[in-house]
Amino acid sequence: MALPDFTMRQLLEAGVHFGHRTYRWNPKMAQYLYGARNGIHIIDLQQTVPMLHRGLQAVRDVAAAGGRVLFVGTKRQAQEPIADAARRAGQHFVHHRWLGGMLTNWKTISVSINRLKALDAKAEQSEQAGLTKKERLQLEREREKLERSLGGIKDMGGLPNIMFIIDTNKEEIAIDEARRLNIPVVAILDSNSNPAGITYGIPGNDDASRAINLYCELMAQAVLDGIRAEMAESGEVGGATEAPAGEGAPGGEEPRRNKGRRGGGRREGGGKPEEVAAATPDAQ
Repeated sequence: MALPDFTMRQLLEAGVHFGHRTYRWNPKMAQYLYGARNGIHIIDLQQTVPMLHRGLQAVRDVAAAGGRVLFVGTKRQAQEPIADAARRAGQHFVHHRWLGGMLTNWKTISVSINRLKALDAKAEQSEQAGLTKKERLQLEREREKLERSLGGIKDMGGLPNIMFIIDTNKEEIAIDEARRLNIPVVAILDSNSNPAGITYGIPGNDDASRAINLYCELMAQAVLDGIRAEMAESGEVGGATEAPAGEGAPGGEEPRRNKGRRGGGRREGGGKPEEVAAATPDAQ
């Protein structure tokens, strides 16, 4: 089956080619930059296209093998797209604060996840009838806090087989934990990113909402394509546009595993400076 389709025009319209202001750059990204316009680095989309294809292929392959894909994006403009894409694909996500040890200390995290599930069950079964109003409120606050932090991974059932990350600087801890556990990482590399340690880097704007929405949509489609391929191979009907209930969120059986960071500053003006709105690589 074909990977999700996208065009150079889509990348341009989403502002994928806009990097940060030149003084914020990471020199390790030099090979992925086309040049600069009005003090803004321009990312070379001719490199972005094949690297995006490789990232999508890696995610699709993990999904086709029945593996777990973890979407990570905790910056404000990434939170909703990350969660929506993961839910649509029947996968897992972290879109608020990344808790240190979320992967490397999975056993402890699992205890908190079990507590969250117990609180969910209590709420559904109305087992709080004998509690005072204050006690019920305390339990609800505890549940909401755990849901914010762990709700996106409570059905993951184990470590992810691959991770998709928006903003390598903000999610540096997540990337470091993945590296220590040999979990492949697909990540967007802006002009201020450090590509070291990223398994499948994708040069592109990691601040503009339109760009983030495009990445998330493509990754969700790649997961769904992999799931359809798995279903077709097993003889099941695979025409769904969303993951079947429970697909991509195994709770017990360990899936087959697939094979398998710094700077600072946010782009001023929200990632698409008006003064360079017309600046695109001449080669595009």
